Amino acid sequence: MSTDTDVVVIGAGCAGLGAATTLRQDGLRCIVLEAADRAGGRAWTTHPAALGGHWFDMGAVWFHDAERNPLVRIAEAAGDRLLRSDALRSERTFVGGRLITETERASYDGAWGRFEAAADALLAVRDDVSLADVTRSLPDDPWAATVEAWEGPVICVADGERFSARDWRTNALGGSNLVPEGGIGAFVQRRCVAGLDIRLSTPVHRIRWGGAGGRVAVETAHGTITAGACIVTVSTGVLASGSLRFDPPLPVMVRDSVAALPMGLAIKVALRTTGPDRLDLPSHCSVDRQVTGAGDPLMPFQCWPFGRDYVQGWIGGSAAWDLARAGEAAAVDFALAQLRALFGGRVDAVFGGGQTLVTRWDADPWVRGAYSTVAPGLSDARQRLAEPVGDGRLCFAGEACHVGYTGTVAGAWLSGGDAARHVAAALMRHPGAGDEGP
Repeated sequence: MSTDTDVVVIGAGCAGLGAATTLRQDGLRCIVLEAADRAGGRAWTTHPAALGGHWFDMGAVWFHDAERNPLVRIAEAAGDRLLRSDALRSERTFVGGRLITETERASYDGAWGRFEAAADALLAVRDDVSLADVTRSLPDDPWAATVEAWEGPVICVADGERFSARDWRTNALGGSNLVPEGGIGAFVQRRCVAGLDIRLSTPVHRIRWGGAGGRVAVETAHGTITAGACIVTVSTGVLASGSLRFDPPLPVMVRDSVAALPMGLAIKVALRTTGPDRLDLPSHCSVDRQVTGAGDPLMPFQCWPFGRDYVQGWIGGSAAWDLARAGEAAAVDFALAQLRALFGGRVDAVFGGGQTLVTRWDADPWVRGAYSTVAPGLSDARQRLAEPVGDGRLCFAGEACHVGYTGTVAGAWLSGGDAARHVAAALMRHPGAGDEGP
């Protein structure tokens, strides 16, 4: 493979697909190189036999903030059916080993507003604080630690002590959550891939950038592609690993930004029942509990989604990394223990001998985690990583680069589009550069 094109995009996740789509709309030639044997990245729908062949999203699940989400517009225009997750879901919260009371529920419902107000008050007088600092500012609130557990490890895949409250507030999402019927990964394959020149199973080893006329040369095991510009959409975990080399080395600002945005981890554990018992829970029931304090990891569950015969738990942050190191059996045992604490020994009869599934994004060499996190005081790294380098001919994109939809497929898609517009502008500034050698 020895090819010349206008722009080469590294990675066929939602950021790479968003970039390629925008470039095509602008009339630019584009080749997308993907190391894996499929497009979509962390938007990946499977039909595992362990879960009865039902569609199951291994990574991303929802279209967040649906009223403003650009991918929702694509789905609606195509006539895809979108399921309202918030309307389908019922909720059960436990305090200790019992269900929450109505008085406690009212306090829990108001806890998010109290937590946000406390964070805003701290950020009004300090550059940044951690989510754990916010909890410490609410010593008498019985639900502050639970909100921290949700917003830190569960949603933002980072422990509260290590996660920026400013980044959390900047990227807070409103609106409703929609699920495309059949899964987000399947949606991406249907609606975001067609017509693009995507080369699968083509990992990139080195990017030579800043050549004559600003040209880039992208080296793969199958040969080299030269282009007028390059958009890199791999995760910050891959960038930090050094498996993708840059010649010359990236500017210090870029390297520091990558280091400031390490990958967090979340693990999904699905447990399939072996009998008719449904733990007295309705379909599509979310189960969580009050967190007692620091060091008490929260694993919320979605039970019997869409009437199926399994539950799925989600755990993030350092607890997820610990379970990943311990192995899949340890993750399953942890999930069962969490359920036993709520439903007692009945859990063993419900799930004993049943099949299981554990997601392992930590073990994927082309991802190396769930999505990016950022420590207090470093949240400007997202904007800095998104800034073009090499006279605009080299850009980075992905959920880590987007402010507003960080950690989401929408953020990745929008970031890819932004990067495409940057390199298109750079090529327009130097229209003759495309005829020069690398």
